[in-house]
Amino acid sequence: MASTPRKLWEHPAPETTAMWKFKSSLEQHAGVRFQDFHDLHAYSCANRSAFWRHAFSHFPIVWHGVLSDQVVDESARIETNPVWFPGVKVNYAQNVLFTGDGSGHAIAREKEDDKIALTEVREGGKPEEMRRLTWKELRARVAELASAMRNRGLKKGDRVAVVGGNSIEALTVLLATTSLGAVFSSSSADMGIKGILDRLLQIRPSYVFFDDWAVYNGKTIDLRPKIRDTIEGLRSIAEFRGVIVHERFAGKPADISSISICESWSNFIQAATSNELVFEDCCFSDPVLIVFSSGTTGPPKCIVHAIGGMILNAHKEGRLHHCVDEKSVHLQYTTTGWIMYIQIPSTLVLGGQAILYDGSPFQPDPSILIRLVDKLNITHLGISPRYMEELQRNKIVPRDIADLSRLQVVTSTGMVLPGALFNWFYDVAFPPRVHLGNISGGTDLAACFTIQNPVSPLYVGGCQHMSLGMDVQVFGPDGKRLPDGEPGELVCVSAFPTMPISFFGDKGGEKYFKSYFARFEGAWTHGDFIAVHPQTKQIEFLGRSDGVLNPSGVRFGSAEIYNVVNAHFSEHVADSICVGQRRPQDNDEKVLLFLLMKEGHKFTKSLVRDIKQAIRKDLSPRHVPAFVFETREIPVTVNMKKVELPVKQIVSGQKITASGTLLNPESLEYYYQFADDARLSAELDAKL
Repeated sequence: MASTPRKLWEHPAPETTAMWKFKSSLEQHAGVRFQDFHDLHAYSCANRSAFWRHAFSHFPIVWHGVLSDQVVDESARIETNPVWFPGVKVNYAQNVLFTGDGSGHAIAREKEDDKIALTEVREGGKPEEMRRLTWKELRARVAELASAMRNRGLKKGDRVAVVGGNSIEALTVLLATTSLGAVFSSSSADMGIKGILDRLLQIRPSYVFFDDWAVYNGKTIDLRPKIRDTIEGLRSIAEFRGVIVHERFAGKPADISSISICESWSNFIQAATSNELVFEDCCFSDPVLIVFSSGTTGPPKCIVHAIGGMILNAHKEGRLHHCVDEKSVHLQYTTTGWIMYIQIPSTLVLGGQAILYDGSPFQPDPSILIRLVDKLNITHLGISPRYMEELQRNKIVPRDIADLSRLQVVTSTGMVLPGALFNWFYDVAFPPRVHLGNISGGTDLAACFTIQNPVSPLYVGGCQHMSLGMDVQVFGPDGKRLPDGEPGELVCVSAFPTMPISFFGDKGGEKYFKSYFARFEGAWTHGDFIAVHPQTKQIEFLGRSDGVLNPSGVRFGSAEIYNVVNAHFSEHVADSICVGQRRPQDNDEKVLLFLLMKEGHKFTKSLVRDIKQAIRKDLSPRHVPAFVFETREIPVTVNMKKVELPVKQIVSGQKITASGTLLNPESLEYYYQFADDARLSAELDAKL
């Protein structure tokens, strides 16, 4: 039996949380009693219509129409993607800019006109470069741009895209677009032109809003070549009307006069004839957002999300799980090209202040985000394991360099959070009262499958619990549910409100079905390899399913190997990537581990021996890699996610085309030589 891991955190007064108050409200309404969060979660899955209807009524959502007793057909199988809340009319931008009065009518939040809604911070966090916007100013900007869009012919269902940084202007485009019932999509400016066009050519946008300059890692980048290439690439799209260029640095506009089908933001908004906000009536299940899968080995999936699901989930996750409210100040580090970008408007839905950070989180040094927590009174900070590793490597102790007394919650996502970082977070880095929320879900569902909750203890390792309303289970290869403690596939067996309504352009839904429902009948297969701890019920993420290692029939995740390397060799090894190799001539799979050495440390035969011994001791002899090699670079996406599948395919003898979503696609060339690993291993032994 697995031992109970160390308990790290527990809320001192859980009855004061929004989660507890929601639980009490549901108990009274449904005539039930929940002993703990596990009971509440079980009810939310077994009684989905009653649970989600109560949530919709409980939160101050702006809506009108008819709210039925049964908000979804619970008998419908998940792969049929049943319709939620038929008869309910909502508008996404209206729910961001206003709150509901309890009966669905829109009202301004009390005394909010002059309250700061947005603070924009550029790389480095210089106070003189920060921009702030009140709620009144934000609504005025959105009204102006929406009027210009409407007068330029933009209508419900049209697509509008942004390519740029995390700015006030990008968010203004999002809100103006969705106020009209049009569909928004965004990409970060650091994405290659192939990656940008892979996205835009599929969604066929009417307009693309582009920054003229980008700043990242201390460099200012002229985006006009990308603007020209984007326009050229979209000329065949009948819907495409042109590019609107935003002046990223006040008073320093780039000269765009020589670029055809291109105009400045200031010229575009001259078409505005009204300063009044008008919100298009939309159904709960109408489209609002298109996001994209990583697409690391092919064109990305164009995932279309619905208005109502995103509004409802912003309340459920934000209020109940993350404890965000109108007093909160939230900085989520993200680019516009990552699903975490929706955390910014979601914070506004809850009446909180959103901090928009644009640029590298490591300039002028890795402490910048921590210092902003102090300067801007941040209560909620969203980061990643990679960022925490960087703090640890640089021996930066957040609680020693900044006043973190107002910080309440830190969320981590993007990759597996090692157990060693849980301990570092509480023993060294942050105040013990801060709630560390390790979350997972993502692009495909615009929500979390697993998340923190404030009314249960937090233990080392994994995610604290499943998100309310998400019927998550663990399946074995035969499609049967596994008991707690056994590793298997993360699946969801019941429909939920943030299921994508479609893939854009996927007529008949064949690609949609193959992506989620082809593996197991009646279950959404997410692609993560997980296990539920028998005692704590926390969910341990062991790696991506397509990266599951399977030597001699023993299945385990790459994260298990990374945990050992991080725990014992972080002083020498900067990063690692672990993949399976099975070429056409191989009878079994071999495990290959690649190490990226820290500057000043050498890859040696003794290091390889020590790592193998540590893996053997901490895990088992069957987990020990067949080969350990040094690497010069590890492939990552533009959102800094480690990419295993292309490396796995390459070392298994395949030739692949790198996706435009990779930050460093050239890094893949290095791995082709390892398709002949035995020869390389012999050569390596001779050198060491």
